[in-house]
Amino acid sequence: MDLRVVRGVAFAALVFFLVQVGALSLVEPFQSAGYQAVEDPSDPTNSLVYLGAILVATGFMLAAFKYDFDRAVKGVVLLSSALVSWYVFGVVVPPVVTYGSLNVLAAAFALAVAGALLVYPEWYVVDTAGVVMGAGAAGLFGISFGLLPAVVLLSALAVYDAVSVYGTEHMLDLAEGVMDLRVPVILVIPLSWSYSLLEDDFSGASGVHDEGDGGTETTDSATTDSATGPPETSDGGDAAAESEAESPVSERDAFFIGLGDAVMPSVMIASAAFFSPAASLGVSWLPALNLPALTSMVGTFLGLGVLLWAVMKGRAHAGLPLLNGGAIAGYLVGAVVSGVPLVRALGLAPYL
Repeated sequence: MDLRVVRGVAFAALVFFLVQVGALSLVEPFQSAGYQAVEDPSDPTNSLVYLGAILVATGFMLAAFKYDFDRAVKGVVLLSSALVSWYVFGVVVPPVVTYGSLNVLAAAFALAVAGALLVYPEWYVVDTAGVVMGAGAAGLFGISFGLLPAVVLLSALAVYDAVSVYGTEHMLDLAEGVMDLRVPVILVIPLSWSYSLLEDDFSGASGVHDEGDGGTETTDSATTDSATGPPETSDGGDAAAESEAESPVSERDAFFIGLGDAVMPSVMIASAAFFSPAASLGVSWLPALNLPALTSMVGTFLGLGVLLWAVMKGRAHAGLPLLNGGAIAGYLVGAVVSGVPLVRALGLAPYL
């Protein structure tokens, strides 16, 4: 395998690992800070509400790009990045400087994240912000979705991802606009250290997929945040033609992974750590880690390995079926090995 591709795969795995570990480290601080978003985390209808929100957000983005309201989408993403970053820094940064109840340093760091994305959205800025946002989002959803809602949510998103990539392909229209915004809806995996996201040309993007919440996508000359396929070239060539040719990844300068691909399986990991009755593994720097959460991480990486292997062939693929499937399967294996009955591991005990 080409050395550039090996570095790219290793970098992608590192980003996933940082999001997962970040989410696990934030579970207990988020709970202590009262960040749980729902009154009853065990209610599976919470998943339906979130799915509805995804559909609405997708429709909003499609309409915005169609009617040239790209700046509105970018504004929403930047505000979201500041908000999620503030949640993260609010529990990580000590309240050394305060104004009333406001942690001034935490607020300053959150604004710095959004400001950096606005002023200089180079690939390493986007990826750094993506890791912070991804860990924060996964931690928030992890303590808000119990075991059954988490399994339902990830299963439904996996089906949705597959349908939107291989069926309706309605996310293709979203790809060009998302990539051109240069915001952490996507994670950039450079294959060449000289690659610059700022200098890339995403005009004419096609043959890509995005779902706004997950999946992996890479194409030539443009991509988005949800399916997995051939990556980007810095020369801004014809995306449709390159996609049809299924150019191998080794010929590209970068490929892209949707932030949701890293976030959604991490929700299962965080939920397993927070809600599973399995005992902690006693890792001092990661006290929330238990066996179901650990095996869910392993399952996610197995799914990621298969996904990236498919991407190396030069075709776009839906990411969440493999990633979410691996996270759920790994969690269930770890739960059973820990002595948790399968019915209880699935959160079905109250309904039987």
